[in-house]
Amino acid sequence: MRRVLVFLAVLVMAPGMMLGPAARDGVSAQAPVKVGVLLPLSGNAGAAGQASKAAIEVGAQVVNEAHPEMPALPLAAGAGLPRLGGARIQLVFADHQGNPSIGQSEALRLITQEHVVALQGAYQSSVTFAATTVAERNEIPWMVGDSSSPKITGRGFKWVFRTTPIGPDFAAAYAGFLADVNKMGHPVKTVAIVNENTEYGTSVGGGIHERMTKDGYQVVAQIPYNANGTDVSAEVLQLKEKNPDVVIFVSYTSDSILYMKTFKTLSYQPKMVIGDDSGFSDPSFVQSVGTIAQGAINRSAWSIGRPGSATYRINEMYKAKTGRDLDDTSGRNMQGFLVLADAVNRAGSTAPEAIRKALAETNLAPRQLMMGYKGVRFDATGQNILASTYITQLVGRDYVTIWPASAAQHALDWPFKGSQQ
Repeated sequence: MRRVLVFLAVLVMAPGMMLGPAARDGVSAQAPVKVGVLLPLSGNAGAAGQASKAAIEVGAQVVNEAHPEMPALPLAAGAGLPRLGGARIQLVFADHQGNPSIGQSEALRLITQEHVVALQGAYQSSVTFAATTVAERNEIPWMVGDSSSPKITGRGFKWVFRTTPIGPDFAAAYAGFLADVNKMGHPVKTVAIVNENTEYGTSVGGGIHERMTKDGYQVVAQIPYNANGTDVSAEVLQLKEKNPDVVIFVSYTSDSILYMKTFKTLSYQPKMVIGDDSGFSDPSFVQSVGTIAQGAINRSAWSIGRPGSATYRINEMYKAKTGRDLDDTSGRNMQGFLVLADAVNRAGSTAPEAIRKALAETNLAPRQLMMGYKGVRFDATGQNILASTYITQLVGRDYVTIWPASAAQHALDWPFKGSQQ
């Protein structure tokens, strides 16, 4: 009798056992879908990484729980992934500490040990550039939500997709903005570029230099520096000597804060300061040096929006979790995650090839997004050809949109004030 009961128990359990999770062959309807996320959760970029972690967690909350008040966002109205039987997304985070080698090893661990069906990350372009090679080699889709080096999607990879604008997009936005500033009667003829010397700063700084020169601006200096240094006095003194009309920074958080403090110490105040997102968008930048960086220009595709809008509701969810408003970098990461989740659902499978195919077929309109892109549609390289950005300015404790005119919430405050008056 005991043998008979055991045999019957095996028969009852067998269908469920056959439907157990398997990253490459799909999962059962109710099994969680694992997505790996690599971010700098410690180290000098730890604050930015933690902010993006919270944003992606809110993104998972939007997908996993029903939010009928946001019907336009894919997957928000219902709970879970409908084409996978309502399965929830399970996030598996890894801390790469800003180190490309650790990024590679953590990507491999997430693929081979955690059996994630897709990956996202990794903030610093140098880490993203290195770690995406692991995903490509193992044929696992990777979503880039924030890293902006053009080289990431310039290698002919099949498994890497990126929703965010990239270096040439930013350079074009700065050129268009400065052209309009000149039309306003504020002469801007000379430019200096200050960039950290890893992949992000080098590639984006070089792209800005090329575009500024093409548009007739005189680039009087391009100053590379070691990221996470402790003294930038020499660089600031070089800026004082060159005296450009505008200084454009391509810097991470600790560096951006240090430069603003050194401006104050050395009594340097150019007519305009532009920060290429990253460090300038980190909430800790405004908290640390906001009062001495008044009038700083930044780029952003994020806007909280009107009360009741989807973006306003998302910001309220993020604020409830973190105690602060969503910023552009974290928002771009959340948007990347939402696009990835939509592709997993449309694939109707957790097989990597099905997800890759669904990503390649993505075609989202602006009303379906939380960021101010013109849409999401990937070209053959995996780059979103509809990505775009706005120009914002720090006024008080907030960045407000000042360009283009069609989206402006505030007029340009000229010149850069530095210390709050």
